[in-house]
Amino acid sequence: INRAPAKVQSALLEAMQERQVTIGTDTFKLEEPFLVLATQNPIEQEGTYPLPEAQVDRFMLKVKIGYPNKEEEREIIRRNLLQDDFGQVKPVVHPKDILKARESVRKVYMDEKIERYIIDIVFATRMPQEYNLASVAPLLSYGGSPRASINLALAAKAHAFLQRRGFVIPEDVRAVALDVMRHRLGLTYEAEAENITQEDIIYKVLNAVEVP
Repeated sequence: INRAPAKVQSALLEAMQERQVTIGTDTFKLEEPFLVLATQNPIEQEGTYPLPEAQVDRFMLKVKIGYPNKEEEREIIRRNLLQDDFGQVKPVVHPKDILKARESVRKVYMDEKIERYIIDIVFATRMPQEYNLASVAPLLSYGGSPRASINLALAAKAHAFLQRRGFVIPEDVRAVALDVMRHRLGLTYEAEAENITQEDIIYKVLNAVEVP
């Protein structure tokens, strides 16, 4: 996604925010379920365009993917050497099933204590001193936005749903915190100079915020 120029990023921002695309004077609503999956090479910088914070914040999750294991890499080699198609793709789920699952996730119960726990986690990235995290304050240029709170709650509900539970527990919040928060924290030059990552700060926050 960071290889897309500014005009393309602007069009993507409209789709992600307004659920529509505009071509000339015509505007087209996007059908549900609508979602955006994007890849980004964290190493390569040449020929890339930095993503604006507003666009990054609209991604619910940022998942880091490492190297494949030996068996996975062997399968990758085999598929590339065959240079054959994978046959006819058969759908495994229909759009209406995804929409039903979304509704089920939203109905997962979240207690007020969990809501306050989520708010405390996000606020600890904005006002670290109030959570006994004074050492973190010089490392952050900005903390999580309100979207961080919203998406942390939604992701925690989804995690509980996948665990076949009808209610959210603190472990659900902690399980998704890295993926929800890592792209929403800005690091200062001091943090970068000390090789401190967003993950390091999130771990400190999770250890400092009281668990209900």
